[in-house]
Amino acid sequence: MSQAPGNVATEGRTDSLPPQSGGSGPQGRRGSATEVDPSALDAAQKTLRRQVHETIAKVSDDYGRRLSFNTAIAALMELLNAVGKFGDMSDQGRAVRHEAFETIVLLLNPITPHVCHALWQHLGHAEPIIEQLWPQVDAQALTKSAVTLAVQVNGKLRGQIEAAIDAARAEIEKAALAEPGVAKFLEGVSVKKIIVVPGKIVNIVVG
Repeated sequence: MSQAPGNVATEGRTDSLPPQSGGSGPQGRRGSATEVDPSALDAAQKTLRRQVHETIAKVSDDYGRRLSFNTAIAALMELLNAVGKFGDMSDQGRAVRHEAFETIVLLLNPITPHVCHALWQHLGHAEPIIEQLWPQVDAQALTKSAVTLAVQVNGKLRGQIEAAIDAARAEIEKAALAEPGVAKFLEGVSVKKIIVVPGKIVNIVVG
């Protein structure tokens, strides 16, 4: 099975955790008709793929350093929930989803090997999961191109928006004012001031 990080090496493969950079996800993929092309991903696809590789990093640390299996499982449940909400059926969307499923199965394998062996086959792999290397973190996938900002009206949370990391203040303000959950609280009032805390919140002061 794909082992949690360790120091055991065997001929032709290693069960130790690969370096945490430069990887491209699970090894030996055959179940996806389309490979993930990082340069072709849109914002939502990048977000899910970032979650996949953040989970690889966390679960690897939970297994290898912290010996904390409950937090590893919690992280995998969180990733699975994110995949469940991801409805993109384009070629790249399906490729990112497939990579996520493969990653989940590989990371669960040290805990539930028999189930993961069957799931690995259902994902389209002829070779057994025991022959797979531990997933590597793709450092490029961890780079954030957008950030989620909470939007408040007079200090009360009313919604959230996605904004590019380098978005101009005027662009952020426009998106915050247009957010549907926020807009209904702006009806019949005047905006006195908009406070933008970079990377965190937008507070719209009305009166």
